[in-house]
Parts: sequence; structure tokens; C-alpha cells
Amino acid sequence: MILGALLAALLVNAQQPWTLQQCVDTALANNRNVKQQALTKKTKEIAYQQARQDLLPNLNASANQSWNFGRSVDEYYATKSSSSFGISSNLTLFDGLKMKYNIDARKSEMYASEADLEKIRQDITLSVAAGFLQILMNKELLQIAEDQVGLTKTKIDQRKVLVDNGKMAEGEMYELYAELSKEELNRTQAENTLKLSLLDLAQILELDHFEDLDIESPESLSDKELTLLSADAVFESALTHRPEIKGAEYRLQGSETNVLTAKSDFYPSLSLGAQSGTGYFNATGADNFNTQISDNLKTSIGLTLQVPIFNKFDTRNRVRTAQIGVESSKLEMDNAKRELKKTIQQAYYNAVSAQSRWEAANKSEIASKEAYRFVNQKYEAGRANVYELYQAKNNLTQVLSEQTQAKYEYIFRVKILEYLK
Repeated sequence: MILGALLAALLVNAQQPWTLQQCVDTALANNRNVKQQALTKKTKEIAYQQARQDLLPNLNASANQSWNFGRSVDEYYATKSSSSFGISSNLTLFDGLKMKYNIDARKSEMYASEADLEKIRQDITLSVAAGFLQILMNKELLQIAEDQVGLTKTKIDQRKVLVDNGKMAEGEMYELYAELSKEELNRTQAENTLKLSLLDLAQILELDHFEDLDIESPESLSDKELTLLSADAVFESALTHRPEIKGAEYRLQGSETNVLTAKSDFYPSLSLGAQSGTGYFNATGADNFNTQISDNLKTSIGLTLQVPIFNKFDTRNRVRTAQIGVESSKLEMDNAKRELKKTIQQAYYNAVSAQSRWEAANKSEIASKEAYRFVNQKYEAGRANVYELYQAKNNLTQVLSEQTQAKYEYIFRVKILEYLK
């Protein structure tokens, strides 16, 4: 009974419509590009942590055991052994701020990786939203096709009564049946188009099965609440919020820091070292192990100064290479801004065009509905033939389809502008 209840619950959940947020969350969780970039981000975080930990002193322990064979000063062919133990530590006091610049560079790389991850997430979110809106549009188109089939069936039922009463020729029924067959074909095509759009969304979500996939229309999706933002306003906001711009800025910062890192090798370095050690020598007449370990203990502390004089121009060339990297990063930064501005301008004019198309479709809908109503009244009164009725009805169907497509295109274009902001 428990197993049956669980299976029933799973089936119910599987048939529940997906919300837009559920689709986005699932796509982000399943997408391999997101997972790959998340791993890259973790790698950059580790590199940043290591750069900070390089400031700490190191600590090493050592042990050595050796055996000597052959002649020595005091004995011939004597066999002796010696043991040594030590511990040492080293701390960099000054290295031309190289470690500090290295920390800054790794930090910039980490932030750039986070921006790259956010860019991938936003692109996937936009793809999900596009697929989601496509399904909603195809659902409305299917509903329009079904409504037309229903109207024709109602018309057929009405005409059957007239034919049975001898008030209408039976030949006109064949025209109605032909129209019904055409509209049922349109409905079938609309159903197939909807299934394909569901398949597209399932592939974006990386689901294995999509047969039971269905979505629900979000409450916030209202064409009356849409606001068409200006291209300039979107661009000004995008310069401070878009992840591709932030990523380019962080890479430029990293490149500038790499120049300082390379220049730090021009400066001398100073390090503090300390070591302590002892040893044991096994030979005839030597003291025992504990005595020697205690007596041979020695400790030293020292400073080491290294002054670069000539390293075959290696430092100078690394500085020049890093400076070239800065110029390259600046070009990438400018290119990112130009591409963003181009994308925003295209999105804006596409939205303006979609808005005009939608407004025209709304006007056409009013006129087409009135035309169909007028022809239908004439047909009912016997002053219009069935062909005139079909033409008015087909015109209305086409206008309704265009209106639906224009509405969702406008919604999508406006959402793109909001996304780019």
C-alpha cells in the first residue's frame, strides 16, 4: 500500500504542469556547460587561496642515514654509519610585492570565472524562456485551430437540420465537410508543432522523456504590463550589470596586475631562514646515541638577500609580454562593449517592429471579426454563399494566428531587453 501510494504521488507530480521557474532551475541543474564552468570556477578559487597561503612560512623536516665503507683516518676497512635529523623553515620578507600582486591577479581571475558562469546561466535562462514562450504561443494556436473546428462542426449540425427539413440542398454539406477536413488537418499540424516545441524545451532541460511534459502560463505574463525600454537606457544599465562586461573588466585588471608581478623581479628579495639539526655517528669509542643527539644539536637563523643583476633579459621580456596582454585585454573589453551595444540595438528595433506588428494585428482582428459576423449573418439569411463564408472565416483564423504570434514575439523581445539590462 505504501509503495502504491508513492507511485501514485510520483505519477501525479509527473503530470503536473511545469512553471517557468521550475524549467529554469532544472536546466541550470542539468546543463553540462554550467557544470563545467562551475568546476573551472572552483579551480580559480583554489588558485586564489594558494596565492594567499604563499605568504605563510614553509616548514620542512629531514632525516638522513648513511653507511661508510673502506679506509678512514684512524682505522683500515672500518665500517661506520651516521644519522642526521633536521628541521627548517623559510619566510619571505620582501619580494618586490610579487606575492601581493599574484594574489590580486588570482582574485581577478576568480571573479572573471564567476562572471563567465553567470553569463552561461543567463543565456540558458533566456533559452528556457524562449522555449517556454514558444510553447505558450503554440498552445494558443492549437486552441484557435480547435475553435475553428468546433465552429464548423456547429455549422454542420445546424445545416443537417435544414437538409433534413428540405430547406437546403445536400450538396452544400459536402463543402462544409471539406472545410472541416481542412481545419482538422490544421489542428493536427498545430498539435505536432506543439509537440515539437515541447521536445525542444525538454532538450534544453536535458530531460530523457517529454511525453508528459506540460507547462503553465505564468501570472506575470501580461501584455498590458510590458514596458518597452529605450536602447540607451538598457545599454547604460548593462555596462554596470552584464556579466560579460564584468568578466572583461576583471580580465583587464588581471592583465594589469600581471605587469606589476613581472616588474617585481627587478627588485631584490629578502628572506628569513631558520634551521635546527643534530646527528649521530657510529664508530669505535664514540658516545652513545642519546648523548650524541643532545651534544650535536645546533640551530641557526639567517637572512638571505638576493639582488638581481643580469638574468639574460628574462624579466624585461616578461614585462613586455605582460604589457601586450594588457593591450589585448583592452581590445577584448572594447569588443565586448561594442557587441553588447549592437545586440541591444538589434533587440530594441526588433521589439519596436514586433510592437507595430502586434498593434496592427489587433486592429486587423477587430475588422476581421466584424467582417466574419457580417458575412455569417448574410449566409444565415441566404444572401451569401458558403464560399464567402469560408473566405471570411479563413481570414479571421489567419488574423488570429498572426495576432497570437505577434503578441508572443513582442513579449519575447521586451523580455530580451529586460534580460540585457
